[in-house]
Amino acid sequence: MKPIAHAIAEFLAARAQPGGSRHTAIAYAQDLGKLARFAEERALATVCAIDALSLRQFLAQLHQTGLGAKSLTRLSSTLRSFFEHTRRLGWRHDNPATDLRAPKVRRRLPDVLDADETAALLEIDARDPLSTRDRAALELFYSSGLRLAELAALKWEDLDFPDATVRVLGKGAKLRVVPVGSHALMALEAWRDEARGWRGFESGYVFLNGRGGCLSHRAIQLRIKTWAQRQGIWKRVHPHLLRHSFASHLLESSGNLRAVQELLGHANLATTQIYTHVDFMQLARVYDQAHPRARGIKSGVE
Repeated sequence: MKPIAHAIAEFLAARAQPGGSRHTAIAYAQDLGKLARFAEERALATVCAIDALSLRQFLAQLHQTGLGAKSLTRLSSTLRSFFEHTRRLGWRHDNPATDLRAPKVRRRLPDVLDADETAALLEIDARDPLSTRDRAALELFYSSGLRLAELAALKWEDLDFPDATVRVLGKGAKLRVVPVGSHALMALEAWRDEARGWRGFESGYVFLNGRGGCLSHRAIQLRIKTWAQRQGIWKRVHPHLLRHSFASHLLESSGNLRAVQELLGHANLATTQIYTHVDFMQLARVYDQAHPRARGIKSGVE
C-alpha cells in the first residue's frame, strides 16, 4: 500500500524533469498539497484509500470555501493526471478521478465599445503617414471584425476595392470574404497612397512598419492602445475589443446571429452567442417578429 504523501512526492519529482513547465509544476504542487491535507484530515493514509466519492467530497469542500470554478477545473485535471500515474505504476488498479467533474466555468461576456466610444476612437486626424496607417487599421478592424493575425497578414491583393470586400484566411486555414465599409475603404485608399512611397511596399503587405517590414502583432496592439488614450477612451482597448464591438453592434442592429457567425468565421454558433453581447430581450424581439407561431392570435377570442 503506497502512502499518499510518498506517491505525491514521487509524482511531483517525475513532473519536475528538465524541459517541463515551471508554472505547471507549481500548480501540481499546490493542488496535490490540498489533496494531502484533505487525506490527512480524513485519515486516508494510502493511495488506495481514496475513492471517487472521496474526491467528489474533496472538490465540494473546496467549492464551499470559495475556490472558483476555474481553479476547481484545473484541480480536477491534476487529480486525473496524478491517479493515472499511480495506476500506471501499479499502486492501484483504477483511476478514481476519471469521471470527476468540476462546476462549469461561467464564460464572461466580452467588453465592447459603445457607439460613441467607437466613433471617438476612429475620428483620428490623419495628418501624417503613421496616423494614416493607424486609422486604416482601426477602421478595418471595426468595419470587418478581423482577428489580429488576419489583419497583420493582410496583403493588398486580398482587398477588392470595387467590390468592397476583403479576403482573409482565418483559423483552421478557413477562407472567408467579408464586406468592407465605406469609411474603411476611404481610409485604406488614403494609406495605400502614402504606402507607395514606403520601403517594403513591394512586399504586398498592407500594414508596414518604418523599416519596411510587416507590422508585428505587438506593434499593432500598442498603436491601438496609444490611440485609445489619445482619443480619451480609458477602457482597455485592443484588437479583439474592436472585433467584439463589430459583432455586438451588428447583432444589435440586425438580430441575424447566423450572418454574424459567418462574418466572424466561427465554426460553432454557440461561440458567436458568447462572443457577442447577446441581449436576451433583443433575441426575444427577433423571435417574436420572425417566428410564425410566436405572435399572438388576434381573433378577439380571449
